[in-house]
Amino acid sequence: MRFLPTEEQTDFARAVRALLAAADVPAAVRAWSAGDFAPGRTVWRRLAAAGLFAPAAPEAYGGAGPLPVELAAAMVEVGRAGMPGPVVETASAAVLLSRLEGGPGGAAARFVPRLVAGGEAASLLLPGGGPYALDADAAEHCFAVDAAGRLHAYGGPHPAGVAAVLRSADPARRPARLAPGGGEVLAAGPGVLAAARAAGDWARLLTAAQCLGVGEALLERTARYARQRTQFGMPIGAFQAVKHRLADTLLALEFARPLVWAAALSLDAAEVAAAKLAAGGAAYGAALTALQVHGAIGYTEELDLSLWLRKARPLRDAWGTPRECRTVVAGSWPHARRGTPAT
Repeated sequence: MRFLPTEEQTDFARAVRALLAAADVPAAVRAWSAGDFAPGRTVWRRLAAAGLFAPAAPEAYGGAGPLPVELAAAMVEVGRAGMPGPVVETASAAVLLSRLEGGPGGAAARFVPRLVAGGEAASLLLPGGGPYALDADAAEHCFAVDAAGRLHAYGGPHPAGVAAVLRSADPARRPARLAPGGGEVLAAGPGVLAAARAAGDWARLLTAAQCLGVGEALLERTARYARQRTQFGMPIGAFQAVKHRLADTLLALEFARPLVWAAALSLDAAEVAAAKLAAGGAAYGAALTALQVHGAIGYTEELDLSLWLRKARPLRDAWGTPRECRTVVAGSWPHARRGTPAT
């Protein structure tokens, strides 16, 4: 048995990477932070045309999935490029809606084809997924599931349900507080909560993949800087302390990588939580390493490195903080299921 990506999966990820490399993503990130969504949405439409969201939805709704491994591989590239916008949330909203029964006239048929095609974006708020909807002011739709199992839809492009847009450590992440109640109720019942749990697992998995890409981008830039910056007549990368820090960062990322792929294969809640815990921690560790190696220049707005530095901490906590992920993992242990103490 070979635990390696297939040729098709590798080609898909490579195509997403090439598309993002050809776009001026840092400029789009800075514009997004300032409230100008047009450059980011231009890149968004190109990604959608290349099939980025297709693995999130079945063929009946214009997709090619569900294909979590392919989508996770693409999200690594999204994180590596620092792409702004509710990419994870749009894909997860497609998962949520696709799992609802409703036939040709249901919510899935109404919204999912447009999300997959890339003409529209969606924010998403689920029970246990955090109190804020990401970039709800930039999305055409915001879908929210409440604790009673009601699925609400707020229309856009500036949904009326957005009560306030808050500041984040990453200016390109725009958390929004939704007004309680309101919106159109699309569905209700236990089936909605079951679909929300599945969509939440997808969101956590895809965020873990995004963290992996952010960490890789930070490590690549830091290693390159360590080879270029000299001190005492030699590159700082030649110093043992710097080598050890870079090696530890690489090991953390390489440890997280198979956990992400294993979680994408199984979509087991505990494995997804373990992947998110490892990838989020590795990305945050890569940010700390990058800041230490770069020194004061790492703080500057002009340096593109800051765009990734600011993403690491919010992504680590998005769709499952480390504490929440540890709780899920610990709850999956046999002794926890039996209610007996660990030995």
